[in-house]
Amino acid sequence: MIQLPEVIKNAVEALTRLPGVGEKTAFRMVMNMTSWKSYELISVGSALAALQHLKLCQECGMFADEQLCNICLNESRQTVGTLCVVENASDLLAIEKSGTFKGVYHILGGVLNPLLGVGPDELKMDELREKIIKKEIQEIILAINPSVEGDATCSYLKSILPQTVQVDRIGFGVPIGGSLEYLDPMTITKALENRKRF
Repeated sequence: MIQLPEVIKNAVEALTRLPGVGEKTAFRMVMNMTSWKSYELISVGSALAALQHLKLCQECGMFADEQLCNICLNESRQTVGTLCVVENASDLLAIEKSGTFKGVYHILGGVLNPLLGVGPDELKMDELREKIIKKEIQEIILAINPSVEGDATCSYLKSILPQTVQVDRIGFGVPIGGSLEYLDPMTITKALENRKRF
């Protein structure tokens, strides 16, 4: 069998670190890139290397060009008095795509998981509580994914927040266009728990 140059092997290995990219897919990508012009390779390499300089918003934890992201800089969103707590930046982006939420966010950076050593201190929950009090937030929406860890995180957050703050959790259940016969028991349970009057 032919021995490939180390440069190709290293590029394939680097690409397999991406989620959903196996060795075969990474190999096809690298083979495609071998026909690129040098300026195209340099451009992609520079764009990826620039990620190391990515800043996080000091207020919510979202990616930003400066100290604050464009959501936290928006005065009209600051005055709504509603804060949406999410696990990660991808969740924030998904909610933003809906165009429904008009308040501000807070990215936890994960969920409570004692087995992995993730506790309230690692998620900076005391800082979140202080921020809610300081900014006089009236409503919290917990947009945490439904899991044992997610449920525990929501319960813990509710227990440390001031009683004056209204705490809601996003609804879970049957997706639009979904068929009950194909849903798992947990999804159906959540759908029944989150029912509302018609």
